[in-house]
Amino acid sequence: MSRLPFYLLVSLLMLVGIGLSLHRHLQFDVPWFPGEQRQVWEIEAQINLTARGEPVIVDMALPDHQQGYRLLTEHTASSGYGLAFREENGGRRAQWTIREASGPQQLYYTVQMLTAPDARGPLQEPPALPRQILWERPFDTAARQVIERAWARSASPHTFARELIRDMSGERQGENARLLLTQFERAPLLVRLLNEAGIAAREVSGLYLEDGRRRQNLSSWIQVFDGNDWALFQPETGAQGRPDDLLLWETAGQAVLEVQGGSNSRVSFSMLTHNQPAASAVRSQLADDTLLNFSIHSLPLEEQALFQTILLIPIGALVVVLLRILVGIKTSGTFMPVLIALAFIQTSLLTGLIGFLLVVAVGLVIRSYLSHLNLLLVARVSAVIITVIAIISIFSVLSYRFGLNAGLTITFFPMIILAWTIERMSILWEEEGPKEVLIQGGGSLLTAVLAYLAMNNPWIRHVTFNFLGLQLVLMSLILLAGNYTGYRLLELRRFKPAAED
Repeated sequence: MSRLPFYLLVSLLMLVGIGLSLHRHLQFDVPWFPGEQRQVWEIEAQINLTARGEPVIVDMALPDHQQGYRLLTEHTASSGYGLAFREENGGRRAQWTIREASGPQQLYYTVQMLTAPDARGPLQEPPALPRQILWERPFDTAARQVIERAWARSASPHTFARELIRDMSGERQGENARLLLTQFERAPLLVRLLNEAGIAAREVSGLYLEDGRRRQNLSSWIQVFDGNDWALFQPETGAQGRPDDLLLWETAGQAVLEVQGGSNSRVSFSMLTHNQPAASAVRSQLADDTLLNFSIHSLPLEEQALFQTILLIPIGALVVVLLRILVGIKTSGTFMPVLIALAFIQTSLLTGLIGFLLVVAVGLVIRSYLSHLNLLLVARVSAVIITVIAIISIFSVLSYRFGLNAGLTITFFPMIILAWTIERMSILWEEEGPKEVLIQGGGSLLTAVLAYLAMNNPWIRHVTFNFLGLQLVLMSLILLAGNYTGYRLLELRRFKPAAED
């Protein structure tokens, strides 16, 4: 029968698993290695105003995901005020409300922004051009001549914006530009001139990030659209491009702060930067799971800790499959070494090995006595289970009495599995002899130790918990190993005499 469907299934599992893992790394900045650090900016906006003893509404623009930065968390401090977050014209805004307030008022908004070079913001829609722009005389003539001069030296909307800004500043500033600047603010004037020329543009506000700065103000920038993309221009110099340390705070072309029922309103910004582990830095954005952003971070911490251990079982299963199918190691029970390896994770390797050997050795002695009673299988195994519980209880009490607290972790061993291991080894001793017991027991311990080393590796624990797509990759590898029908490595010893000849 053709093996093509099998290989297609394996390839599909591997590609989907790798694709999901790459998506989480690239889209959500989940790190490949534990201990990676990420730079996080904590920015506080302080709003001050004087209320007039009437209802107060404070409306402020908020930052969002954007090029180079990803929003992590945000919170406010506004005693007695109601608060609502809303979307308006493609931008985020916060609105504080109170029925009555008088005197000085202070509102606080704090946001954490993760520095993420691969981050991208939502698609920016170009603003609609105004139907008609009215100029008073003689500003209409000045505006027309400024536009015509810049238009002649440009070839695209972006180059026109650059030439227009240069004509409005520095040595190239003419009489028409100076006349316009006596009547209009620079940034709104530039937007108006660009709109007059049929180019979509708007004024946006940005914040320069510098560690430890206090009482900083926003700066105005001009966002120019050319139909396919947009570019940012500094209205004073005409420099094109977005600086790396600039955080766009308001991108919808609206006022940053609007206050009703108060006066003397202003907003200032303070900022600090710090590094924190990348895994915790992105944990908050993984809480809202989607089909492609499927993660366990939305569960309570207790369940997360449980799944962190459960997701290691496929690693142990892969180790068992490779050792049994490719190497040819014999074990007592198929996946008993995986469960023993899980117990080693809880107890530590040395304590687990000593505890396992003691329990199995004492259990075999007691099981040899039970074999003389000629009990039925179910009763005999049940008696072995009770015996294992008694042995573990006695060892735990003794270790505590002698001050060996590490011995208390022996309770993490799976008692049912230990009972069946003792039963199988006892039967194997009777049928095959002690040599086979040592071979299978030693193989089980060796496999359990190797599985423990793989499952307890910090990098493996990190990737299996944060990249669930790797579970599909592990399944594809196990399926490929299960398709192997050649010789085991340990079986090649039979050909040693032929090789010597």
